[in-house]
Amino acid sequence: MPVSDRDVRVVQVSYPQIYFACHTRHVRRASTPTRLSATDSTLLAHLDEKHEVQPTALAKHLGLAASTMSAAVARLTDLGYIAREKHAVDKRVVNLRLSRKGAAAMQASSVLDTPRVRRVLGHLKAAERKRALDGLSLLARAARQAQGDQE
Repeated sequence: MPVSDRDVRVVQVSYPQIYFACHTRHVRRASTPTRLSATDSTLLAHLDEKHEVQPTALAKHLGLAASTMSAAVARLTDLGYIAREKHAVDKRVVNLRLSRKGAAAMQASSVLDTPRVRRVLGHLKAAERKRALDGLSLLARAARQAQGDQE
């Protein structure tokens, strides 16, 4: 089924409203307890606590040079925010996962303020909230797939 202009407009109208209601002001890395820059937080937001990703794939997705990714991963690993693990079969390959500490740090430094997001979500009934979060997860998955189509 083709995507209608109305469907596109719903996203174009909804996303800025969510962002405006939930965004926080930007802060510098040195002034935050987590010591994360906006770029660091973005990198962590692309990792998951359960599913591993290879640094080269992440660098390509984020448009970062391998050396930039390597330095960022080393620093974030030293801070305890990223877990690095050797691939089960090919020991030359390193996989990255978000640590629990990293998930908390990413949430604390997110451009979307946790109390504001919580307040917005609190305006939904439980069933509505589940539908909204499922929809956002689906949209995010589609966004990752579309990004891969462009690479």
